[in-house]
Amino acid sequence: MKIALFPGSFDPITIGHFDILERAKLLFDKIYIGIGKNSTKQCMFSLEERLQFLHTCFKGDEKIVITQYDGLTVNYCLEIDAHFILRGLRSDTDFEYEKNIAQINKEMVPSVETVFMVCNPAYSAVSSTIVKDIKRNGGDISRYIPKPLSRIL
Repeated sequence: MKIALFPGSFDPITIGHFDILERAKLLFDKIYIGIGKNSTKQCMFSLEERLQFLHTCFKGDEKIVITQYDGLTVNYCLEIDAHFILRGLRSDTDFEYEKNIAQINKEMVPSVETVFMVCNPAYSAVSSTIVKDIKRNGGDISRYIPKPLSRIL
């Protein structure tokens, strides 16, 4: 069984994240969406809210498992028997950053591969940071988040 972990803060999940996950379901039997604790990030939404957002987006989807974890991503992969870490790339800057993490992860746990998926060009400018900024300033974020969240956010 091909199991992947798609880690992130998902604060909030964007249309870009959603698109990567929908496309990745063709490659993997099961994908864990893992909200990892990142002490350097200041989240706008609570962990409970972010979990609710993900459950709303993927309700009834048997290939998707929503979860949270502490510690190193590669160690969590071992816990859930995932041999792949799924990462979305919007730009060459993303690639450089993610490549370094992937190389260190591979060194620490050789059995886990990082798989990069290039985002749909229509979503390359969309990030959780930008979506939060728009929301904080009273803008309409509905076109930047998955449709099921439009009612909640």
